Amino acid sequence: MTIYKFAGFWRRLVAFMIDSTIVTIIFVILLVIAALAFFFGAISADNDAWIADLTNLTGFSSALLLIMVFYLSINIAYFTYFHGTTGRTPGKMLLGLQVYSVDGTEVSFGIAFLRAVGYLVSSLLLTFPLGFIWAAFDKKKQAWHDKIAGTVVIIKEQQNISIGLSVPDPAPAAVVAQTDGGQNDPDKDALPPTKQPAGKNNQKTP
Repeated sequence: MTIYKFAGFWRRLVAFMIDSTIVTIIFVILLVIAALAFFFGAISADNDAWIADLTNLTGFSSALLLIMVFYLSINIAYFTYFHGTTGRTPGKMLLGLQVYSVDGTEVSFGIAFLRAVGYLVSSLLLTFPLGFIWAAFDKKKQAWHDKIAGTVVIIKEQQNISIGLSVPDPAPAAVVAQTDGGQNDPDKDALPPTKQPAGKNNQKTP
């Protein structure tokens, strides 16, 4: 068994900021594409109706709600994919972190999805990140979304410590012996030297 140290709050915060920046870039690109598609589709139809929709406060509020849902969907998809495949987002890779279940096993897609949705709880529905700050004081450095999904974040570097997460070492690969038919084995089929029959006067016969 190898013991890995639990990742602290600040290291996790930097990794999360990197991931949030990536998610924001993806969101902006997709939003611009969607806005351009809507714009060109609207002006090719009825200009008056399009202007009326923009000045309608109800329609504007609905658009903002739709944009927020779109952003949250990208967040959930991003963290679910990376945590479900490798346990490491790009931000965690740069900081040497990895997400594991509390029993030391790798995270499945179901757990990764539950953890990503748990971000909403940790952020108190995007109002205050109390659940994220909780990791700074928790014994296992677990945020609220970690406790919901039963996960921990570790520093994926071998440590000579006694407190942390015990992860089973991977089984060594089987070594298959390859033989060459004994052609290169000098001792194979070697026979002990035999005595030649002796002739008269103990002389060896050729």
